[in-house]
Amino acid sequence: MPALKSLALAGSALILLSACTVGPAYEKPQVSTATLPATYKALDGWKVATPGDLLDRGDWWTLLGDPQLDALVAKVNVSNQTIAAAEANYRQARALVREQRASLFPTIDLSGSATRSGGGGSTTSSSGGSARGQRYQASIGASWEPDLWGRIRQGINGAKASEQASAADLAGARLSMQGELAVNYLGLRQTDAEIALVAKTVEGYQRSLQITQNRYAAAIAPKSDVLQATTQLAGAQADLESLRQTRATYENAIATLVGEPASGFRLAADASWNARVPEIPAGVPSTLLERRPDIAAAERRVAAANADIGVARAAFFPTIGLSAQGASGASSLGDLFKASANTWSLGLTAAQTLFDAGARKARVEEARASYDASVADYRQTALAAFEDVENQLTAAQVLERRYALLKTSSDAADQTEQMLLNQYKAGQVAYTDVVTAQASALSARRALLTAAVARQTTAVALIQALGGGWKSEG
Repeated sequence: MPALKSLALAGSALILLSACTVGPAYEKPQVSTATLPATYKALDGWKVATPGDLLDRGDWWTLLGDPQLDALVAKVNVSNQTIAAAEANYRQARALVREQRASLFPTIDLSGSATRSGGGGSTTSSSGGSARGQRYQASIGASWEPDLWGRIRQGINGAKASEQASAADLAGARLSMQGELAVNYLGLRQTDAEIALVAKTVEGYQRSLQITQNRYAAAIAPKSDVLQATTQLAGAQADLESLRQTRATYENAIATLVGEPASGFRLAADASWNARVPEIPAGVPSTLLERRPDIAAAERRVAAANADIGVARAAFFPTIGLSAQGASGASSLGDLFKASANTWSLGLTAAQTLFDAGARKARVEEARASYDASVADYRQTALAAFEDVENQLTAAQVLERRYALLKTSSDAADQTEQMLLNQYKAGQVAYTDVVTAQASALSARRALLTAAVARQTTAVALIQALGGGWKSEG
């Protein structure tokens, strides 16, 4: 059939032409013109980790050595609604890729109909029945727009880059929620430890009050000693109530993170908990660009913006389409598929915009501007990541030294408190000195506990700054 051969030849030529792509080739943008440093400046004096020492970026929270935290993170990964929303967005992005890819293939339509008609003026057939018109029709059609200038392929590339960015967003949401849970959990455990500490202090203050009352009853101490002891005890008890409120706030926040109603969620105090601080090798700066999900997402959005330039450029070239249509019509089903009832048509269409007042040129410029903005966002994200790591490394160093100093201060305050209490019992010092020593000792203990948990939360922040559980897909 000459027409079919001609269409086949035209289609083959169009397929060969469809290898052309008018969009720019994608090149990953550089973070800066300067070479990345070999190490972080805050690591001066630290032992540089070898590649074999790098922590497992998967279950990073296990470095804190808390089984209860491990169980809560498992719930976050399954039930947290922020992660669920990010996962749904990722599935949507994957579906968009499939939708774009489907545009590369022909569209085929099939239709059929059966009609029956008649009226008051119908004639009577020889058999005595009324003659009524019946008609059966069936048709099949196909259309295809060859991707001559790469518009569809650039759209696919853009959708795929957006899908990868969405995957990075999902990893970022998961890392963020895991980190938020860890920080809230550590805050709860710190509050538990403070409650135990203040409760023990309250017991001590109660004993001190009893001592002052006994000495006042024996007329060897003024009533002011009793009043001071009462004031100090009431203040500590008030602190205890405030800590219980803080604990409830942390517990409710954890409930929301694990996807449970706060009203039915409970976490018992853990008397064996201790502030374990993990060692976190920082690696080298260049690996950060491959590990952090926010950087990965920003880079993939650059690739998507680059593909959009190609889509906009393709609008300057003509669009060509192929179509084929076959139909059959008959007054009976038996005759519907006979050759005499069949008709067919083949078509080739071409369209080119001749004048649009600069609209296409404006869309290309718009796509280029969007690309430039995404490059700037990518570079800014990377620079902020380096800043974040440096800040957390510095904080880890400072908090380690600060904890050692506070430990010395707390030990000395404890000894001072006990010495002055013994001297007061012996009548050698005024009770005011005891009150001051007790307040200083409690403050030093709480400061030491806060510093210990601050080292943990800084470790969590450093893990997140380094990319946490993110692994590059390549």
